[in-house]
Amino acid sequence: MLMTGPLAPLGTAMAEQLATLGYTQRTATEHMRLVGKLSRFMQQRGLEVSDLSLDIVEQFLGTVRAKSSSRPTARMLSWLLDLLTLIGMVPAPIAPTPASWEAELLERYRRYLLVERGLAEQTVALYLPAARLLLTEQPGGDLNDLSAGDVSSFMTRHCGRLSLRSAERLATGLRSFLGFALLDGLVTVPLASAVPSVARWSVASLPKGLARGEVQALLASCDRESAIGRRDYAILVLLTRLGLRAAEVATLCLDDIDWRNGEIVVRGKGRTQEALPLPCDVGAAIAAYLQRGRPRRGEREVFLRSYAPLRGLSPEGVSEVVRAASERAGLGSFGSHRLRHTAGTEMLRAGASLSDVAQVLRHRSITTTAIYAKVDHRALRELAMPWPKDDR
Repeated sequence: MLMTGPLAPLGTAMAEQLATLGYTQRTATEHMRLVGKLSRFMQQRGLEVSDLSLDIVEQFLGTVRAKSSSRPTARMLSWLLDLLTLIGMVPAPIAPTPASWEAELLERYRRYLLVERGLAEQTVALYLPAARLLLTEQPGGDLNDLSAGDVSSFMTRHCGRLSLRSAERLATGLRSFLGFALLDGLVTVPLASAVPSVARWSVASLPKGLARGEVQALLASCDRESAIGRRDYAILVLLTRLGLRAAEVATLCLDDIDWRNGEIVVRGKGRTQEALPLPCDVGAAIAAYLQRGRPRRGEREVFLRSYAPLRGLSPEGVSEVVRAASERAGLGSFGSHRLRHTAGTEMLRAGASLSDVAQVLRHRSITTTAIYAKVDHRALRELAMPWPKDDR
């Protein structure tokens, strides 16, 4: 179908963009057909390419949904807006101006967590609700009169209706925000220490690793004759052997693997970078995927999506790989952190010390690693004090 309207001169550039993103010919044709309708919609309303925005796209899609049973979404045309922004034909979206002192303060806090603390977006999203909840109870944003008693009362008032996990997140987020408030001059006394800890039984923090037979079943669930199977197998081996977090697997790049020296650079929390030994089985699994599974593309991430747009897997995508494999293997449904626990407990069973486990898992404190001693009798014997002898 011949395209008409303001987007018609960009037909070649749009087709090349879809090919670059890895769309199949059939899917690319469907996308171009939708863009053709958008172009005619713009022509009928006297709109130029520079007028195109997310609002215009939403208006167009509303007319499509009203006339047919198809339900296209704005996400289906996000690649088009990205292309037009890249070549300078539409302006880059402007971040919304904070609507209030509260929004402005939360944005400042968010930037602090991202830039100063080096936290990931997913972690920041868990911290913000506590700050938002506190600010709703402080009219005008005046935190200077906040006392330790007010902080304790705030926690007592809200924790009663929360689950254990939610209460812990509230406490963690509140401590973080009050620490930021002190640095930012919003309060003059340190209040983070006034946030009470959430009571919980220690047994609740026991790591739940997989037995060796379960790990074998998990790995065997991958079809290693297919490209996706080789990718998923490499991810699972990496997680179970080195205990990486989902975000660390997602950010692993081709340049992070030193094949000659047998090392891998892991980009962890707080923008840390640490080199770990690359076990032979992990290296072999990754090499098999790179040689006979990974699309030949310019992206530097090791693990790519299997469907267009072809780009690096997200942390959620890594967790979904684990979840799908666990369900195929008949082990229930769990995410990638279960395999991190598996790596820790397996290292202890193999004779590693707690300090060795802490180094591989990159724990900031040995107290975090100490929970693994609770499921390893040998490690517990190392920590136990000798029974006093009776000298009578």
